[in-house]
Amino acid sequence: MACCGRSLDSPCTLALLVGFQFAFVLYFSLGGFKGLVSVLVHTAEPEFDYSRPHDVYTNLSHVGAPPAPPRRSGTGPPATAAPLRDCQLPSPLLVGPVSVHLSAPLTLDEIKRRNPLVSPGGRYRPPDCEPRHHTAIVVPYRNRQTHLRALLYHLHPFLQRQQIHYSIYIVQQWGNGTFNRAKLLNVGVREALRDEDWSCIFLHDVDLLPENDHNTYTCHRQFPTHLSVAMDKFRYRLPYPQYFGGVSAVTPDQYMKMNGFPNQYWGWGGEDDDIAARIRLSGMKIVRPPVAIGHYKMIKHKGDRGNEQNPRRFDLLKRTRLNWRSDGLNSLTYELLSKELEPLYTNLTVNIGEDPRLPQGKGLAPGRAPPVHPRGAGAGAGRDPARQEKRPERRESAAANVTAAKPVGAKTEPKATNGTTREKTGVMK
Repeated sequence: MACCGRSLDSPCTLALLVGFQFAFVLYFSLGGFKGLVSVLVHTAEPEFDYSRPHDVYTNLSHVGAPPAPPRRSGTGPPATAAPLRDCQLPSPLLVGPVSVHLSAPLTLDEIKRRNPLVSPGGRYRPPDCEPRHHTAIVVPYRNRQTHLRALLYHLHPFLQRQQIHYSIYIVQQWGNGTFNRAKLLNVGVREALRDEDWSCIFLHDVDLLPENDHNTYTCHRQFPTHLSVAMDKFRYRLPYPQYFGGVSAVTPDQYMKMNGFPNQYWGWGGEDDDIAARIRLSGMKIVRPPVAIGHYKMIKHKGDRGNEQNPRRFDLLKRTRLNWRSDGLNSLTYELLSKELEPLYTNLTVNIGEDPRLPQGKGLAPGRAPPVHPRGAGAGAGRDPARQEKRPERRESAAANVTAAKPVGAKTEPKATNGTTREKTGVMK
């Protein structure tokens, strides 16, 4: 150690300087203290090979049929079927990384033929075991027919391998006014919970497709979950710590605790950060799966007409702390125009009003007027969003709205048929 007390040009001093410089560069190249700790302390993060993905329909043929009912013997009372065993955790059908097809999606009829166990309304329940999880997937939607077919083709087999009980809800905003994603999510959650006591609600963008079926569509018991932590759009990294966009999940209790989602974000941007702030303000935190699991691919698309950037998003975010208790589930109003049980999903067409910044009626196409009667619906209100075609701007009167189970290939019309349940719809508060 005597050499260290000599002049600065001594070999010992130079070695110390080089060592400190190397440590400085290493510290910042690893992302600071947290990165250094992650290298020194081995974490049990799973590893997957995404260069060799499986087909998304792998193992679907292994889904078992329900056990045959016991035979009746003699003249005694009829035998009762044995209860199903609980589904295994994790599901033995999982394969890990799956391929994502972004071009030329199949038709709805072809997708249905590949998913024969899916019931009308886009519902599925494992036939050979009792599911432990019950999940409703809510998708805010307008004019994305190709994206919707790609999502349905990919998501149905993906979820069936997870052996969960699920249903897919497409919440379609009526008219051509400014899009409001968060308000549509509020509507979807409320309508889904009217159908069934779901234990988990997924908030799912129509243009995001999961790449790993170990990313299970279930909820954390205590805290909201953000699942799309590694999107190809962001080079498979989380863009910032409080990001909550893309695909996320809440339990009904968590949803109530944060007063749902904001209703005032008309246009693109801001609502995800508002929701993240609500989670924090209501005493919860965001949990996420490992980055190696939460991979998603985004379907590339141009900006949507009616979903331009929201110029008020930053001003609204500044007021989240003041407004989150009064703007949300407790202030939600909308008009349910129709509810259709399509072969692969439940279609909810809703009128959520217009952006209050715009003059009355400016957000609608010429020749279209907002519905006047709470129980009335336009001719296009109940049309299947994945089968829509461009039509002349003309509005016709129609019969009352219905909830109906549609056969594959049947054309969706807002009128009652034999065996359908007529449902009165109107302004919901």
